[in-house]
Amino acid sequence: MASTEPDHLAVARNRFARMWRSLTSPYYRFKHARMLHSIRVGLAMLVSILLTTGVDFPHGIWASVTVLVVIGGLQHSGNIRKKAAERALGTLLGALIGLLVLIQLHFIGSLPLTYVLMSVVAAICGYFALGSQAYVALLTAITMCIVAGHGDNTIDTGLWRTLNVLIGIAVALAFSFALPLYATYSWRYLLARNLRECAHVFGRIARGEPFDPEQQVATFAALGERLVKGRALMPSVAKEIGVSIKRLEAIQRAHRSLLSALELMATGSLAHANAAERAEFARRCGAEAREVRLGLLSMSRALRFGSYTRLLAPVCPWQPGESKCVAPDDLRADLQGPYWLCHRFAEQVEHMRALLLELEPHWNIERNSQVPREV
Repeated sequence: MASTEPDHLAVARNRFARMWRSLTSPYYRFKHARMLHSIRVGLAMLVSILLTTGVDFPHGIWASVTVLVVIGGLQHSGNIRKKAAERALGTLLGALIGLLVLIQLHFIGSLPLTYVLMSVVAAICGYFALGSQAYVALLTAITMCIVAGHGDNTIDTGLWRTLNVLIGIAVALAFSFALPLYATYSWRYLLARNLRECAHVFGRIARGEPFDPEQQVATFAALGERLVKGRALMPSVAKEIGVSIKRLEAIQRAHRSLLSALELMATGSLAHANAAERAEFARRCGAEAREVRLGLLSMSRALRFGSYTRLLAPVCPWQPGESKCVAPDDLRADLQGPYWLCHRFAEQVEHMRALLLELEPHWNIERNSQVPREV
């Protein structure tokens, strides 16, 4: 009888390969960002404990505290470099200042002077904590207190705590770059999800299908929530792909315009039209609406999979600002507004496509590598 060992090995290899593809997939890390970040923080904590406890470092708890301070709130690659460096710098400065406070106390022996010096340092840090260097300033003051206490720590204690702080910084920085979640991917996936949802909503409107009021509120609430989340990611995205925030703001404005136009169409006069009026509107907008819907889906898939060729085909034959939409004379008066909005929406979709195509060499991180398979 043939051995089944090779089959078991093949199954194990396939499982490992699937797990590795999942861990290295940007979309997987986007969907499970909180779980992966929690695992990363937990592993960093474990390493800090083992490093300090394994060699019996006094006051080893401060290495673990430093790990949490430096890495605990960092997630995206765009802010992880700057924030980790700022937090590490603040922690290191605080440790050195705390050590100097203890040294002067050892030689001068004046507790009132020590209190005054610590208060002066805290005041200086408080001043800078309201500016662009808030992380550095705040952590400098906190770490000074950790190392020096209220002047009741010995120099030996201060040295050990300083060493533990340095160990915590090293461990935190090492783990901060383990499987980072790029803000660019998160921004792309949020925008892709909204464009796909816009295609669905616009398709329903163009076909004359009425919206359930509760469903309509929930749909636009979700669209708005993703819009806000994407806006919060833009500073990190700008750092990651090396573009100015103004170029991302242009896409954000087009995104906001799409949602506004959709909401006006969904809640305007068309929402109160009867079945015959809706059918008339659907007949008038049929062919063009299908092209616009396909354009939205193409942009969504381009952002989701990096397939930039989907952005090459124009959504409508006119350029933004050139269209002079005039409703047909025989169109009912109460449908002329939605008809005009439909054309304006098409213009905004084309404008969005042009902006994404222009910025594509930057946001399409995988352009020069293997493009993910579309599933």
